[in-house]
Amino acid sequence: MYSPPELTLDLHQRLYDQIADALVDNGYIILPSALPETLTGNLYRHLQALNDQQFQRAGIGREQDHQLHGEIRRDTIRWLGQQQAVEAEYLNWMEGLREGLNRRLFMGLFDYEAHFSHYRAGAFYKRHLDAFRGQTNRVLTTVLYLNRDWHSRQGGELLIWPEPDSDKVIETVVPQMGTLVIFLSEQFPHEVLPATTDRYSIAGWFRVNTSINNQLDPPR
Repeated sequence: MYSPPELTLDLHQRLYDQIADALVDNGYIILPSALPETLTGNLYRHLQALNDQQFQRAGIGREQDHQLHGEIRRDTIRWLGQQQAVEAEYLNWMEGLREGLNRRLFMGLFDYEAHFSHYRAGAFYKRHLDAFRGQTNRVLTTVLYLNRDWHSRQGGELLIWPEPDSDKVIETVVPQMGTLVIFLSEQFPHEVLPATTDRYSIAGWFRVNTSINNQLDPPR
């Protein structure tokens, strides 16, 4: 359905307002359908067309500290780039969000990176933080789910705790198609439970620049 440019812009601004308000009040937000359905549908079809050889086993840590730990996480990943049109469209949508949040919250978000995540049946990612205070430049995490007709009995939920020392789960997110989760990377431990079938998502991070001369630190 056609939407006039001014209506689309207004919807974006209201969405940015909603996300910014939630980050201030709660530190996170769960949105059932934030992105246009055409974009999530195209991302789903693009993902299904990729083959296993285009994914790599995920690890923990970055650069020289990167390690593979099968007892912690067992997903495979593929980084998004501007070369593929649908990937570029998603990254451009997130660029709009970056600018919108910077205008509202003065977060100093400098960059965004994202990868497809594929969890085979039984794969998991144990409880972890995406960033530790003063040790990284990832400040805001995003997760977009790309699983059609997902049922809770299939598992694969995202569990979120309110803080590192908490033992009470505050959110259990079913990885249903189009659901977008955004949270402060340093604050919320989270875990991916095993699923009974293949589970797909896009994990991403807004980063601040902690280097000199606009060189990202650490590099991806």
